[in-house]
Amino acid sequence: MSEKKKILLAAPRGYCAGVDRAVDAVEKALELYGAPIYVRKEIVHNKYVVETLSKRGAIFVSETDEVPAGARVVFSAHGVSPAVHASAEARQLQTIDATCPLVTKVHRQAVRFAKDDYDIVLVGHEGHEEVEGTQGEAPDHIQVIDGPDEIDQLQVRDPDKVVWLSQTTLSVDETKATVEKLREKFPNLIDPPSGDICYATQNRQGAVKQIGKQADVMIVVGSANSSNSVRLVEVALEAGAGAAHRIDKADELQEEWFEGATTVGLTSGASVPDILVRDVITWLGQRGFDTVEKVRTVEESVTFSLPKNLRADLMQAGKLDPKDRKRRPGPDHTC
Repeated sequence: MSEKKKILLAAPRGYCAGVDRAVDAVEKALELYGAPIYVRKEIVHNKYVVETLSKRGAIFVSETDEVPAGARVVFSAHGVSPAVHASAEARQLQTIDATCPLVTKVHRQAVRFAKDDYDIVLVGHEGHEEVEGTQGEAPDHIQVIDGPDEIDQLQVRDPDKVVWLSQTTLSVDETKATVEKLREKFPNLIDPPSGDICYATQNRQGAVKQIGKQADVMIVVGSANSSNSVRLVEVALEAGAGAAHRIDKADELQEEWFEGATTVGLTSGASVPDILVRDVITWLGQRGFDTVEKVRTVEESVTFSLPKNLRADLMQAGKLDPKDRKRRPGPDHTC
């Protein structure tokens, strides 16, 4: 008798609280104010989400100078620099700031440490929108490094007055080696306040580590420009998965990936709506993987309120209960 085919479904996976808030902000703005609603950059790094919101009337632009003067614009979950806020104000744009509150915390830390004249080492991916936004808070004090190999070239004014901060979407594991080497060079290195690293990144990687040990093939649903989705593929392979593939949606799956496989791991990045995961489950089910086992490693209960000005307008229009914080069920309720 052949071994039964099954899917190990990661929990948690998919939308984190910051993404949920940002996407909902655009949806609620379209409902309340009507189209078009401009969005600077991608609201979150997911192709399906951007395409879906575009069909509803969101217009995605690269910079604020592409937004008509006086129009309404949403800033993405990744955050923006003070220069972007100033540019929007100069054009009299009506802004809705959907920056993830965890990113906002890092911005505030950057401002505080810069005010105290520290050299700030920002661990993150050069060119990532979140990193650009954080660096813009104190460009004269912040240097970005992408890993331990870049530390030897790092120069600071006072080795005893250095602090490190991190792009929130890097996990504790991803920053560990870099911080250890930083501390070797700067023994008095100051750590940021605990809790600045995104809980969702760590949790999703933890679930994949558990599943990867058992999976013949790991499927990660997420877009190529989503750093946390790309990293989940690497984590799966490091954990022992026989193979791992990132896809945007089910029609990118290839039959040959599953030849001889009996156990498929499945997860999604923090910007991925669960409808895309359900489509993968359907595709796999049609090929004999009809048993779905949820692998839960942690419970998530974090929620964030909508941006303050949007929330106030919704309440005034009678379209939001003052006690309403969470706006849609998490993915565990949809599969």
